[in-house]
Amino acid sequence: MESLKTDLVLDAKGLACPMPIVKTKKAMNSVEAGQVVEVQATDKGSKADLKAWAESTGHQYLGTIEEGGVLKHYLRKSSSEDTEERKHPVVATNEDLENKLNDSIVVLDVREEAEYAFNHIPNAINIPMGELEARLGEINKEDEIFVICRTGSRSDLAAQKLAQNGFSKVSNVVPGMSAWNGSTVSITK
Repeated sequence: MESLKTDLVLDAKGLACPMPIVKTKKAMNSVEAGQVVEVQATDKGSKADLKAWAESTGHQYLGTIEEGGVLKHYLRKSSSEDTEERKHPVVATNEDLENKLNDSIVVLDVREEAEYAFNHIPNAINIPMGELEARLGEINKEDEIFVICRTGSRSDLAAQKLAQNGFSKVSNVVPGMSAWNGSTVSITK
């Protein structure tokens, strides 16, 4: 495929969430409104992550092309008045979640299937961020939902998506599985 004209190419290959978003955020600050940034990444979850991040910041997600194991994401910077990043207003700590595990809550793990398989909270439901919109019907809008990922970035975007779709009892768990000390389940045990 011939390459698309972009204003900046960002190398995020070999980085895992949240680093592609962190680097993209910095890159977007260095370009002018209307310019296009190509983000090259190898993390399969980066497609859903960057798309959701762009949506939450007002930038335009144009699409992704995969070439030889590299995902080339294309984003267009919106004008400054459109780009204030939103955060989900309800945040829970890992300890808050651990204290509620015996209550009737739903733990929604939005990491990729492989991440979940090797280490997850018992009884957590796994719906990867990239599948969330299509699978909203699998979650009850009346449930109290704690959304978790590795660091709190994807779960923040997922919590926003749930709230936009009428889920009212949603908390984003921070810092997430990267610092989880509670019990876990793994395919290796």
